Amino acid sequence: MAGAQRAGAQMRANKYAGACALCGVAVAIAAGRLIGLPGSWRTICLGCSPTPPPQGDHDGWHVAPMASLDLETTGTDPLADRILSFALLGDRSVDVCGLVDAGVDIPEAASAVNGLTAEALAGAPQPVEAVGLIVQWLDDLIERGVGLVVYNAAYDLTMVRAEAARWGVRQPDWQRLLVVDPFVIDWGIERGGLGPRRLSDVAAYYGVALTDAHDATADARAARSIAREIGLRHPLVAAGTLDDLMERQRAWFADRADDWNQYARRVGRTLDDPMGWPLARLGAEPLVTA
Repeated sequence: MAGAQRAGAQMRANKYAGACALCGVAVAIAAGRLIGLPGSWRTICLGCSPTPPPQGDHDGWHVAPMASLDLETTGTDPLADRILSFALLGDRSVDVCGLVDAGVDIPEAASAVNGLTAEALAGAPQPVEAVGLIVQWLDDLIERGVGLVVYNAAYDLTMVRAEAARWGVRQPDWQRLLVVDPFVIDWGIERGGLGPRRLSDVAAYYGVALTDAHDATADARAARSIAREIGLRHPLVAAGTLDDLMERQRAWFADRADDWNQYARRVGRTLDDPMGWPLARLGAEPLVTA
C-alpha cells in the first residue's frame, strides 16, 4: 500500500515527554501513544491505550465472503504514479498476485518502502497485461455482487482507473462495485480520535497480524481481516447491506474530508475532495494516501 508506514503493528509513539491526557501519569518520550486529530495530538500512557469492543455473533455484511485488493506503486499520486505489484485475493479462496514492469524509473523513496526495484521487476508482465487482468477480476466481482475490501480505496481504485485509461484498457462498471474500505469505516466509528490510522495502526488496534507491511498480499489480507473485525465488533456498522454501507462510507469520507480541510486551511496543506470516494473525481485534486 503506497504511502502507508513501514512499522511494527502498533499505534504511533509520542515524540515528546509529557503527562497522559487521560490519567495524568508521566510519559517519557516514545513510551506512550498518540490519540487525537492533526494539530491536536494528545499523549496517553500504555495503560490507557484504547481497545475495541468485544466481538459479537450478530449478522451483517461481514459474514459473507469478501475479496480484497492492494497495490504497491511508485508513489502517492494515483493519477501519475504506476503500479508495481498487485494482490487480488478472491472470495472463493483463489488469489492472483503479481509484479509489473512499469517501464519507468522507480524513486528510491518508493523502493525503500516496498522493496521493489527496476532490476527486480525486469521481465515481469507489462502494465497493459496486468491492468487488464485486474479489470477482468473486478468485472467478475461486480457481476456477482461481491464486496471488495480496499484500505484507502480512493487511492488504489483511482490508480487502477488511471492505469486503465493510460493503457487503453476498458474500464469496469465502477458505479456497481461494492467497496468495503476499513480506513473510511474506522474514521466513521472513531472520528479520528484514536490518532494516526494507517494500516499498521488499525491492524494493531483490532489484533490483526501484519507481519510484512508493504507487501501487497500481506496488506490485502490484513485489510480484509480488519474489515471482518470491524463488522464483528460494531453491530450497528455491520447492519444492512453492502449498498447501505456504500452510502454510509460516502458520508463518512465527506465528513473526514471536511474535518481535515478545516485543519489544512489553517496550515496551508492540500485540501481533500469530500466527494472523492471510492474514486477521486475526474478533474479534482488527487488524493494523497493517508
